[in-house]
Amino acid sequence: MSSLDRSDDQRAARFLLPYPASDVRGLPHGLPVTVWDGESSPPDAESLAAVEFFVVPYGHTDAAVPVLASTPRLRVVQSLSAGVEDLAHHVPVGVTLCNARGVHDSSTAELAVSLALASLRGIPDFVRGQDLQEWRTGFRPALADRTVLLIGYGSIAAAIEARLIPFECEFLRVARTARSSPRGPVHALDELPELLPQADVVILTLPLTAETRGLVDARLLALMPDRSLLVNVSRGAVVVTDALLAELTAGRLHAALDVTDPEPLPSGHPLWGAPHTLISPHVGGNSSAFLPRALRLIRSQILHHLAGEPLENVVLPRKT
Repeated sequence: MSSLDRSDDQRAARFLLPYPASDVRGLPHGLPVTVWDGESSPPDAESLAAVEFFVVPYGHTDAAVPVLASTPRLRVVQSLSAGVEDLAHHVPVGVTLCNARGVHDSSTAELAVSLALASLRGIPDFVRGQDLQEWRTGFRPALADRTVLLIGYGSIAAAIEARLIPFECEFLRVARTARSSPRGPVHALDELPELLPQADVVILTLPLTAETRGLVDARLLALMPDRSLLVNVSRGAVVVTDALLAELTAGRLHAALDVTDPEPLPSGHPLWGAPHTLISPHVGGNSSAFLPRALRLIRSQILHHLAGEPLENVVLPRKT
């Protein structure tokens, strides 16, 4: 029996969304929705008591955590982030947590390619030169003919690879376990010591888990070739910051980082001034590509939920 077929007292179950139902095209007419953007005060206790499906406003996990504890009928939490490590341990037992796999692929892939190109071709130096009205020339490495190692080969890494193919790169792919993919073999994480010395550009798209926290440490960084580039668009804590700083300060490696540890990066932190380092403020998913993909996911998940069908992108299944 679908949610729309329930009796009147059950039909009071509500959907707490960051957008009006009218923005999410294709939802059933009259769907009981409460809108909360994560910036204003949360709905009152009476409204929260009826919520069964909660879409966490993007970028407002901290504000959403207290709401989780005030929704006794909650059944589904839909995150709009690809990574849910800051949310997962707050989700009540018995509630299904879903991530936003696929929503950020295009936007994050664009940024990863932009960071790699900008770093290799010296764009930050050109910008500084323009500010000083200096004509700065010099030899720069191209992305063409580079070997790119994608660590964390999921949907975002596949999107990065698709955008890099026209740049005439060679690719190595790594995931937690080895498998095949339409574009070629995917190696296991334990093969990194053999693969890193072959890579000119290493792009990180790993989720942050107990297994990946601190994965890119001094030992693995030492295996990267001189003047190779590390691009991190995953989570800052995947990389051991002090170990990366040592390599950057020595001038041996280059880095382009959309994420850092700590984050936000505080004023005065040595990463700001590290040589051959380009930093963006965790904006991989924050572009015009986000909203239409987020709305499509919300629509699909709500329709699955109403029909009693399995949800997509389940991270934590219901325990009861």
